[in-house]
Amino acid sequence: MLLQESGEMYLETILILSQKMAHVRAINIGEEMGYSKPSVSRALKILKLNSYIEVDASGFITLTRTGREVAEKIYERHQVLSEILIRIGVDPQIAIEDACRMEHVISDTSFQAIKDFIKK
Repeated sequence: MLLQESGEMYLETILILSQKMAHVRAINIGEEMGYSKPSVSRALKILKLNSYIEVDASGFITLTRTGREVAEKIYERHQVLSEILIRIGVDPQIAIEDACRMEHVISDTSFQAIKDFIKK
């Protein structure tokens, strides 16, 4: 299933939180993203239904292999695009916000071309 931008954002947030804490719960995601508990619950239900996450009996959320692949792809795009924008003189806060929007719409081909260009 093709994820919408919001689903990608949830997966990226779960990845980032899992790097900061031992166990990620819905409350942590809501706090990080600034979303209400019902919104987070709906999104997590969809992600679980589509096998992007697993939720154990204690409510701890983990990414499946597929979920981790998507999250890492989006996170890499965010980091690279933010860095490029900052390097060319964009204010860091604006660069981070713009990269957050760009990371969801840029094609794999264009993103790979950017990475190849940076390596040169």
